Amino acid sequence: MNNPFLGTGIAIVTPFKADLTVDFQALENIVEYNINNGIDYIVISGTTGESVTVTKQEKKEITNVIIKVNNGRLPLVLGIGGNNTAAVIEEIKTTDLSGFAGILSVSPYYSKPTQEGLYQHFKAIAEVCPIPIILYNVPGRTSKNMLPETTLRLARDFKNVVAVKEAGNNIAQYLELLRDKPEDFSVISGDDDLALGVVLAGGAGVISVIGQGLPKAFSTMINLGLEGKAKEAYALHFKMMDIINLIFEENNPAGIKAVLNHLGLCDKTVRLPLVTATDQLQTKIDNFMANFSKS
Repeated sequence: MNNPFLGTGIAIVTPFKADLTVDFQALENIVEYNINNGIDYIVISGTTGESVTVTKQEKKEITNVIIKVNNGRLPLVLGIGGNNTAAVIEEIKTTDLSGFAGILSVSPYYSKPTQEGLYQHFKAIAEVCPIPIILYNVPGRTSKNMLPETTLRLARDFKNVVAVKEAGNNIAQYLELLRDKPEDFSVISGDDDLALGVVLAGGAGVISVIGQGLPKAFSTMINLGLEGKAKEAYALHFKMMDIINLIFEENNPAGIKAVLNHLGLCDKTVRLPLVTATDQLQTKIDNFMANFSKS
């Protein structure tokens, strides 16, 4: 069976108009731009999509627009996660998941469960979820690291736990996962700066933030990595290093929205408690993008 989570996925933004309503036309344009430039799959309602400040109704509308525009061209992944296990289970049970290749479920944040608590949370989800699950470990946001032994215990115990989006920015942890994982379990980079190294070490690819702003270059780099062409891949990586750092300089997704703003794809508006990219950051991003397009 082909792995739908191989290559470059993007954690798509939710574009807003100046009045903070969802800009559905901009959303359509971003989806089309990414499909046309080599992205392999799209992740809806992740952190980069400002999922915590999008209402349930908006989430449905955003999802429906992306399904419609995508029109079956790329696999879609839906973010369904949180730190209230019962609420996550309820959302899974009441959401039509038929159009999705999988769900991305973030490790519980704020509550700081033990490793056993993390296991039991995802066990409860795995027992009710009818489609594949990508675990999402992002300790910088959750304040709790899901250790490789917990991730791999879930991978071995549940057939529908098929991958982890690992975003601990910890190369040793990536290597431990890659060394010990079951053969049919995928390790996906959630760190744009480490993605190529992870792929060259045996990772399946990336769920990227910068990928939606530089889809052609970034997906080409990942594909070269999957083919083992390290030298050619790193030549591209070195060209993109500065922009990867820039988009995370203030907050995510303010940085990537500044990139998309430069491309004329959406406004750079974000919802509080996030604030838009400063003029200084926008200028740095504009300068990088102008030079990159010439290179």
